[in-house]
Amino acid sequence: MDISRRIKIRHLEAFVEVARQKSVGRAAASLGLTQPAVTRTIRELEGIVGQPLVTRDGRGIRLSRQGETFLAHAGRSLAAVRGGISALSDPAGRGPTVRIGALPTVSATIMPEAVARHLESGHPSRLRVVTGENRVLLDQLRKADLDLVVGRMPAPDLLEGLRFEPLYRDRVVFVVASNHPLARTRRVGLDVLARHPVLVPPEGSIIHPFVERVIIEQGLARPLREVETVSDSFGRAYVREKQAIWIISRGVVAAEIESGQFCELPIDTASTLGSVGLVTRGGDDPHEGTAAFADTLRRVTAERFGV
Repeated sequence: MDISRRIKIRHLEAFVEVARQKSVGRAAASLGLTQPAVTRTIRELEGIVGQPLVTRDGRGIRLSRQGETFLAHAGRSLAAVRGGISALSDPAGRGPTVRIGALPTVSATIMPEAVARHLESGHPSRLRVVTGENRVLLDQLRKADLDLVVGRMPAPDLLEGLRFEPLYRDRVVFVVASNHPLARTRRVGLDVLARHPVLVPPEGSIIHPFVERVIIEQGLARPLREVETVSDSFGRAYVREKQAIWIISRGVVAAEIESGQFCELPIDTASTLGSVGLVTRGGDDPHEGTAAFADTLRRVTAERFGV
């Protein structure tokens, strides 16, 4: 019998979720199944394809080389099936919903304009915009729970099976509220971070290594009172109310800087410049609504940044 006829949707769902969670137990909980049931499904799939797909890695699991290869195809297959189901469940013929993961880098810059233009265009596809940590959004993209992710370019190890298209470049900035004692100062001391509360990106976030690099390059003293966060809403409120320094991608606070609510400290962050763009599943053919929204994002970016 043809192998493709023996592979069921349940096999793909279990495999993709195990790959995303890196744990059979967590995958079972996410799928609403027992751990033995998920293990049995993965073993069935390995028996069908005749290749080892997962191996033990301490208390968790990791994909084998063959599993990494299979993952991209499994994700695309699930996306196609879910897209078809979505289309059938839409009697108005509006097409499947475009599910977009947006990192804080773009949530306050290009996304509002792109969403507005999509709605004004009269395109039948609806939009769903979600935010979250980079790794979580990319996992959801692989699992086909999202159609595309917009944000700063992730580390190469996170792009396995995915494709990145750069749109523009952004850099990290050090900002304070306009009423902060350091606002509009022309020079700051090397101990500036040690003298004020500082919001920093946590380890594992995209810009964390860039922030570490610039602190070392500029010879800045380490913060003594730091708070790790990726929440842009908390960051804005804390900076306004508590006279803190916020180390963040400029795109997140561009509106506040341009309106004069926030001021950028005179710290050279040129080395933190990095690409912001679209992440999609590698080799995947996006449905028409996703392609249309991606084109809108490209136009908005070109107009705003002249690229």
